[in-house]
Amino acid sequence: MATATGSGAASGPVGPKLNHIGLPVLEYRGGKSTLCAGCGHNAISERIIDAMFEMGVEPERVMKMSGIGCSSKSPAYFMSRSFSFNSVHGRMPSVTTGAVLANHTMMALGVSGDGDTASIGIGQFVHLMRRNLPMIYIIEDNGVYGLTKGQFSATADIGSKLKTGVINDLPPIDTCAMAIQLGATFVGRSFSGDKKQLLAMLKAAIAHKGTVMLDVISPCVTFNDHEGSTKSYKFLQENDEPINEIGFVASFDDIEVDYDSGEVFDVQMHDGSQLRLRKLLEDYDPTDKANAVRTLMEAQEKNEVLTGVFYIDTQKPTFIDQLNLVDEPLGTLPESLVRPPESALESLMANLQ
Repeated sequence: MATATGSGAASGPVGPKLNHIGLPVLEYRGGKSTLCAGCGHNAISERIIDAMFEMGVEPERVMKMSGIGCSSKSPAYFMSRSFSFNSVHGRMPSVTTGAVLANHTMMALGVSGDGDTASIGIGQFVHLMRRNLPMIYIIEDNGVYGLTKGQFSATADIGSKLKTGVINDLPPIDTCAMAIQLGATFVGRSFSGDKKQLLAMLKAAIAHKGTVMLDVISPCVTFNDHEGSTKSYKFLQENDEPINEIGFVASFDDIEVDYDSGEVFDVQMHDGSQLRLRKLLEDYDPTDKANAVRTLMEAQEKNEVLTGVFYIDTQKPTFIDQLNLVDEPLGTLPESLVRPPESALESLMANLQ
């Protein structure tokens, strides 16, 4: 080992970079991906690793939830020290709701797909959004069912073409517009190929208290990355229309975010962090729910793919607040506190006689 003999002398070996809780990025990685090479889902997993590392989240304080599909394999590829639960197809929202109610001190991160969310799971998605459960819900959206040979999903755009030449003639479900209308308090869309934007949105999502719904366009390189697809890398690179430029300053950082000319919109997050949005779309206010939905509907009519933070509300009570839960996780309380005694049942039955 080298020893120091002066100000210019060599020092000892330099270890890996640590975050502010003393962990290297290696502690946030998972297993080797078995998805197709070039799959957008892998890029999303990498951004999740980066965001959790930079925000200094303890891996053991995270529950990774998923359903069924290529997207739902993704949690195996990041944060192997965290807890995981792979639920039944489309049922991740209800399983996550139960897990969060049992221990609301944990951070819930749900990963789903456009099929898992917008088809078999659409009913559960609706009720999750309206409750404002504190969790991050990521849709890895490629417009097709990758595990069953690439049929159109419910988010496929009208006029999109499969590799077989089949044209989609059904209107898509816009999960972002739906989430905003139903009550989610942080809604945005990004592209798996846009590292800077997606990373900033994920870091802000970690700092948010409430339901975060991120629709991430994630091209399927096997079934939906060809000419004529509206969910391909080429189409997104040519038709991406950001509504804002996103910067994020964590509460423990002392960083200046530089912006060119243009109005800047600052949002104070629950942990003291700052989400900073520079408007690219004139007069866009991310706290105006009606305008957010209208903007998304107008973009759909123009066949534009908008990305950015569409809507944010840091004041609305969460599902935990609405239920007036005690500070202690319900899963840790003794049965005597969470289960009414036999006398309570007897009293109830007596009143019904």
